[in-house]
Amino acid sequence: MSATLSSKTFDFLKKLTQNNNREWFTENKGLYTDSQENVINFLEDLIKEMGGFDEELSKIDAKKSLFRIYRDTRFSKDKSPYKTNFGASLGMGKGSQKGGYYLHLEPKKSFLAGGIYMPESSVLKEVRKEISLYGEDFLKILNQKDFKKHFPELDQDDKLKKVPQGFEKEDPMAEYLKLKNFIVVYNLKDEEILDKNAVKNLAKIFKLMKPLNDFLNAPFL
Repeated sequence: MSATLSSKTFDFLKKLTQNNNREWFTENKGLYTDSQENVINFLEDLIKEMGGFDEELSKIDAKKSLFRIYRDTRFSKDKSPYKTNFGASLGMGKGSQKGGYYLHLEPKKSFLAGGIYMPESSVLKEVRKEISLYGEDFLKILNQKDFKKHFPELDQDDKLKKVPQGFEKEDPMAEYLKLKNFIVVYNLKDEEILDKNAVKNLAKIFKLMKPLNDFLNAPFL
């Protein structure tokens, strides 16, 4: 039987949102460690399930995949010391060199993501070349029925206004070449996350992302 995410974990995050200060956190450290352990157990089972379609994931350590709850407030106007979510990088992160997966757990704001997020310029250039050269293959992935149903479009944040240097303005894939991230997102309801079959259900959605990751990773194999 797969581990389930406890409603107590979401209760902890709700309380933390209302009491985002060191005094409360210190007094309730036990709630945090219990929640963290619950999430790690959930991730272990999720990674195992996802390893069935992506062997690379089997190498991931659930504990290490979990981002720290402590916020870096040095350059932020918001000085709240803690994040109000649990986030896990399953091969995907800021500046990552390859496509992967990400899980975000937060009451009423949970989501799954896949692809390459904010890649370095050299990686971004290679991905754009791949899209320009193999546009038909790329569109086939994006327009696959189940894929399109779950992910209507790629993330449009920070999209360029013009086609980047080195590519033709008339390139049929011009709109995709303007993207800076190549990620898809699937928003989750709380009941989907807390469902007893969440591990299997989430793995199925992540599996739909694999062809996109394979395409994005092709230039680096």
